[in-house]
Amino acid sequence: MTPGALDDALIWAALPVPALLLDTDDCITQINPAAETFLGASARSASGRALRDLMQLDAPLGAALARARSDSAPLFVGEVGIAAAGRAPVQCSLQCAPMGTDGALLMLVSPRAMSGGMVQDAPSRSAARSVIGMAEMLAHEIKNPLAGITGAAQLLSMSLSSEDRELTDLIVSESRRIVALLGQVESFGNLAPPSRRAVNIHDVLVRARRSAQLGFAADMKIIEDYDPSVPDAWADPDMLLQVLQNLLKNAAEVAASEGGTITLRSYFEQGVHLRGGTGAPLPLQIEVVDDGPGVPPSLSGSLFEPFVSGRENGTGLGLALAAQIIAAHDGWISVTSRPGRTVFRLSLPLATHEGRAV
Repeated sequence: MTPGALDDALIWAALPVPALLLDTDDCITQINPAAETFLGASARSASGRALRDLMQLDAPLGAALARARSDSAPLFVGEVGIAAAGRAPVQCSLQCAPMGTDGALLMLVSPRAMSGGMVQDAPSRSAARSVIGMAEMLAHEIKNPLAGITGAAQLLSMSLSSEDRELTDLIVSESRRIVALLGQVESFGNLAPPSRRAVNIHDVLVRARRSAQLGFAADMKIIEDYDPSVPDAWADPDMLLQVLQNLLKNAAEVAASEGGTITLRSYFEQGVHLRGGTGAPLPLQIEVVDDGPGVPPSLSGSLFEPFVSGRENGTGLGLALAAQIIAAHDGWISVTSRPGRTVFRLSLPLATHEGRAV
């Protein structure tokens, strides 16, 4: 073994998270020791077996992996349940990256927490709930004194010169901005169940585009690429609009400010399911594509988590709220990203003429 090969082998064995190499058919060619523990299988017994035989995922991954290969772009999935080695599903982040030009993929699995080879997801989820609960409590307590500050600044401005009123106007505008942020925190922790019905998603997409172009995406070019034959979705139209507005706002903020392009797509894709192919089908696909710099590698494993943001003044709630809403619809959200092309994809159930999901 050459020194370079020896170094690669040591790095592969030392990776602290499960790592798998997949061929073009999504069969395993190699796994590291952490993956052996996670999958409950040796590297020799796992070699040549289909990924779905060793890991049952609650998200449709096959089409996304194919797209990562065709686009030569990494795939990030921030929240996916994985059942392996006879254990109950645990929440994980997935990162997949093409390896060369032969269609091979490297997959890294990041469970919420691991100790002694066993996944411990509950403490992490409990901690997240505690943080959100504390944020809700603080939001409620802060809004009352802010209202007093705003009112006092407005009264004070009546007796000031125009030059001094600029300062009180700043106090009022910043106080209102904080109140709006606190409202987002409160709504994130108190999301109502969706009121679902048959929805023409193109109507929602048009509303989202118009709203964006009149506001935060006024300098962006938005391209519509819709499949007019797509049937109705089984969704809450207002919640779906909120998700699309969040994705459009995110795209507008990270893409090139002037002259940047956002593409909205809709299409039908058979064979997309939750829960490893046993759940409800999700053939209705919506994509929000931007030509920005891509997702920072440091955020790849936590993109859909609350209070995580790559922007200096970002709240870190927009994408987390979008993921929460889509999960409430029994749908799936994922992202593939490389410099110059980031794709957020929503997979949703359809509605029958009887008014129920299919």
